Amino acid sequence: MKHFLTGTAAAALMALAGVASAADLKMSHVRPQDTTIDVELRAFAADVAEATGGDVNIEIFPASALGDYTTVQERISVGAIDMATQPAASAADRRMQISSFPFLASNWEEARKIYGPGGAVREVMAELYAKQDITMLAAYPVYFGGISLNTDPVNPGDPSQSNGIKVRVPGIKSFQLTGEALGYIPAPIPFSEAFTAVQTGVVDGVIGSGAEGYYASFRDVTKAYIPANTHFEVWYMIISNGSLAELDAEDQEALKAAAAEFEAQRWTVAEEDQGKWEQRLADELGTKVVQLNADELGAMAEKVRAEVWPVVLEDVGVEWGQGILDQIGK
Repeated sequence: MKHFLTGTAAAALMALAGVASAADLKMSHVRPQDTTIDVELRAFAADVAEATGGDVNIEIFPASALGDYTTVQERISVGAIDMATQPAASAADRRMQISSFPFLASNWEEARKIYGPGGAVREVMAELYAKQDITMLAAYPVYFGGISLNTDPVNPGDPSQSNGIKVRVPGIKSFQLTGEALGYIPAPIPFSEAFTAVQTGVVDGVIGSGAEGYYASFRDVTKAYIPANTHFEVWYMIISNGSLAELDAEDQEALKAAAAEFEAQRWTVAEEDQGKWEQRLADELGTKVVQLNADELGAMAEKVRAEVWPVVLEDVGVEWGQGILDQIGK
């Protein structure tokens, strides 16, 4: 009997050791289930599970189920949530506004140089996350932003005139000032209240997202869409330093390698994906997609860079922000 107990105890200890070596991580994101990012993150989680031999299991929580992205970033910082793929929350550090600097990139080639591997914004964002005890695993390019309207556009390509249209913007200074510079009346409204605000006529549109985002969250109130390239939307895959440290070295490397592949794959399809969502707005919802020519886009960019950039630079720190713009060549 004594030998039996000893053997049982040993088996139990081995089982416990097996449990201890496995990690169950929670990953938050902002889009509904079955949207593009949700599907891609579930594929990523499967890749990580396979690469780690089942040691690392990532559970996906869509539609901000774990909280608003600002709250989630704060909770990742203290280790209360493991992971997320989402926009940077500038409430934690105003300098994170550099990620959504308006009209910073003019096309996809520029965007990749700025936000892709080795890019100036990407590198500084990794540093800013690190100061919050967060490791940035990957950048996730989403789209160039545009303007969604539940009314007819007024002079959509002429930023020199006020159009009298009130639009919801995120509570971020750069978006508020950009809306104003482009002739709109900006109204900072939380994302959770934005759809109702448009639906009830509190505002007549939205600035701060792009075709995919408007299709996912504002499809019933998007009568017109203006692909104005207001900003380049990039999300970041982040993990709590504490959660990362709990993985053994081999699993950490497997996770980082899977994240790098996840990002590399996204850069190959993101531009085409943007065009598909613009087409879906038009074909499925009857949305009027207002195409702007190069001169109109150039006029918008010039006005915002002249009027908005100096103010946002004051907010993030002129010397710090200008140093990044100098690296980009702006």
